[in-house]
This record gives sequence, C-alpha cells and structure tokens, in this order.
Amino acid sequence: MPRPTSDVHAFHTHIPDADLEDLRTRLAAARLPEAETVHAATGPDRWDQGVPLADLVDIVNYWRTEYDWRSFEARLNRIGQYRTIIDDLGIHFLHRRSDRADATALILTHGWPGSIAEFVDVIEDLANPQDADAPAFHVVVPSLPGFGFSDKPETTGWGTEKIAAAWVQLMGRLGYDRFAAHGGDWGGNITTVLAGRFPEHVLGIHTTFAEAPPGLTTEGLTATERAWTQETHDFWHHRAAYAKQQATRPQTIGYSLVDSPVGLLAWILDKFAEWSDTRDSPFETMSRDRILDDVTLYWLTRTGASAARIYYESHNSLDPELRVDVPSAITIYPRDIEKYPRPWAQQRYRQIVRWRSPEAGGHFPSLEVPEFFVSDLRQGLAAVLAAG
Repeated sequence: MPRPTSDVHAFHTHIPDADLEDLRTRLAAARLPEAETVHAATGPDRWDQGVPLADLVDIVNYWRTEYDWRSFEARLNRIGQYRTIIDDLGIHFLHRRSDRADATALILTHGWPGSIAEFVDVIEDLANPQDADAPAFHVVVPSLPGFGFSDKPETTGWGTEKIAAAWVQLMGRLGYDRFAAHGGDWGGNITTVLAGRFPEHVLGIHTTFAEAPPGLTTEGLTATERAWTQETHDFWHHRAAYAKQQATRPQTIGYSLVDSPVGLLAWILDKFAEWSDTRDSPFETMSRDRILDDVTLYWLTRTGASAARIYYESHNSLDPELRVDVPSAITIYPRDIEKYPRPWAQQRYRQIVRWRSPEAGGHFPSLEVPEFFVSDLRQGLAAVLAAG
C-alpha cells in the first residue's frame, strides 16, 4: 500500500474550555418564543409549525447540563484526524486504515445538516468487520468545504464538481488511486459526480441518492414508483423552504446560525425530525448525544453560514447530461426526502448491480438503522467490486 504524501498532516482536536462555557452560558440565557398553536398530544402533527417548544426546551436543558463534547472529541482523535491543502483550502478528514491486507479504499461523503458525526459509529465496522468473509475498507471521511474542521471558502466556486475533483486529489495523496465511494444527500450528489467525471479512479459507488435526469415520464411506472415521484415532487414544492433560503440568502440565515446555539439547534433538529423514519420524535431512533455531536460541531466551528453556502454553490446544479457507467449499488430508504424509481435512475446510472428498498429508515440511515446500514453498504459494495 503506498504511503500518504507529506502534504497530509495529523490533526488533533481540543476545543478550549472557554468555548464550551460560552455555549452553556448562551443556552442558559436563550430567549424562546411562545409555544406553537397546534396542540396534538403525539404524532407528526405536533411538528406542523416546526420544532415544538417542549421538545426544544428538553434538549436544550440536556445540551447545557449533561451533554459531553469531550467524549465525541476524544473519539474523533482515536479514529484518526488529518488535514491537507487542496486548491488553497484546508480539508479535514477522518482516516481509518483497515488491518486487512485485502481492504479496498472507500470514501464516505456526508451532506447537510449532517457532518462526519454521521459516520463515527460505522467506521470501525467497515474497516475491520468481525466476519472474515465480509469486505473490509480503508475508510476516509472528509468534512465538506465550509463544514466542521475544513476551511471556509473565501470565494465562490466550491460546488459539487470542484469538491469531487478535490476528493480525487485527497484519495491520491493517501495512496488510493482507485477507490469506492458512498454518499447520501449532498454526499450522494458528489459521489455521482465522482463516478461520472472520474471513472478511471472510481471502482464503483453505493448511494442513497440517485437523482434521475429531468423530464422523464411516469408512463410504465408501478403504483409505488408513481407514489415516490409524487412524494419527491411534493417535498420540493411544499417542504423545501430551507433549501431556497440557503440557496439564495445563506449569509442572512447564517447570522442566526452562528450567533444563537438554540437557533442553530432548531434549524437542524427540524430536519432530523422531518426526514427520519419516526412518528413523534427523531430520538425514537437516533440518540440525543449523536445529534448534539453534529449540532455542537457546527456551533464550535462557526460553520452555520459557510455550510449553508453549499446550496448557493450547487442547488439544482447536477449536470442533466452526466452519466455514471461504473458499477452502482443504490438503496432507497422509505422515509427519505427524494426517491427516484429504478427505471428513472437507470437513465443516469447505467450499470446498477444492486437495488434495494428496505422497509425502515429515512434520510440518516447510518444514525437511524446503523447495523442495517453497514450490512447493506457492505453488500452493495461487494456487488460493485465483483462487477468491476
């Protein structure tokens, strides 16, 4: 295995105590609005106007008095953190080499409002599976530009096309000229661009986001597939105000996201609730600590505005003509926000070697159904590698 180049440097995280105390002080002094005017006792209707006040008060109190950032920080340091400079921008990433000689390089890309926190619970299982017959991976998890401990771009241009090109450079610096890739949300978009633009480097992909080319007909689709297209249409026409805001005015919303931890929490928690396969609360399937790891990472790195700008750079930017010819495995979770039927997806992904539609899971499967996610990802990548 080639060694990493000297352009890659180890990175150790230790947030000053003063920053953590400032967070607790701001949480204690938060000014909250009155309660919502919908009064459902339980169920998704409680969230019709956004995060219910009672839920927010509960999680804010937990964040202020019980949540332990140091535990998450130590875990990142144990996994292995690094930084490198690509196109004058510092890129942060986690890197866990497998102990197995037959391991394949794999890059996992997160989206918004996610972060590297989405993958910390699955990295070791992917790198060193207990089953000797399961594929093993050298796992690389970068922080998107403007997210986490990556630098914040100071000029426009860091859209998904440039990020995908940067990932090729990143993997090359680690000694991985050929690699597999996985992503969902923006990570799925970037994974698609990686495979379409750089097939000489990408062995194959697994994605939970398989956006079809525009203008396809519903003729010939099954009733379930038609329902998927309608749900996706409804999402973008009735539930995507957040995306329009961040695509057009990220700086404006950014002031609130960087200045108010409660505002940041509510903005992100709303999506964890709406996009997960739960009935009453995102904490039915995801731990408070892991969601707060994600939110606190945004807070401590002051990346609420810079992360939002990925929408300004890349909203609706996936090239309609882009095609993916490398082997692709696609998993569509039932409560995800965008679901494209296979007949549509295969117009872009022209060598689908595995297609799955599980019975449970939403937009954050690595957090909602981590054991299934790892198993499905392994099987998908095994099919991809066999086909390649």
